Amino acid sequence: MSNPEQIPEAQLGDESFAETIVNPATEVHTDTLPSIEEQFRQLELKAAEHYDAWLRAKAEGENIRRRAQEDISKAHKFAVEKFAGELLAVKDSLEAALAVPEQTVDSFKSGVELTLKQLVSAFEKNALLEVNPVGEKFDPHKHQAIGMVDSELEANTVVTVLQKGYLIAERTLRPALVMVAKGK
Repeated sequence: MSNPEQIPEAQLGDESFAETIVNPATEVHTDTLPSIEEQFRQLELKAAEHYDAWLRAKAEGENIRRRAQEDISKAHKFAVEKFAGELLAVKDSLEAALAVPEQTVDSFKSGVELTLKQLVSAFEKNALLEVNPVGEKFDPHKHQAIGMVDSELEANTVVTVLQKGYLIAERTLRPALVMVAKGK
């Protein structure tokens, strides 16, 4: 089949058959490798793209860190804002009570009771809970024992509360000052 003259005439009209015959003298390779300089230039472009992407990611990370620090700073700065707003009503009530020129003991007492209710409401709204542990077992995390007294109660039971304690979000803000039973 190396000689085109020996091909039968029926196959001469078939173009696909003619395309399959290749003359080795006319064969040319079109898929050549790029030169080293071209490869180097392409690698430099890729490196520049990756470096640019890295710089952008680094800047974005620094921006996120800076914004998070600002948010934390604002949270610390304004953490008591809600609670302070609640206490303003209590302060207003106390000032109004002092502004009344002629007060009776009963009106003064009722005004103080209403002000105390406002204060208790402000505490409840802000998860500030009162600890009054009379009759409870002594807990050093919530109570501070001032002394021990003789009592019919079981040992280490709170007998007297000298000063109430407070919890804020289940964490001790101020321990209750208590007297505990020595036991029998």
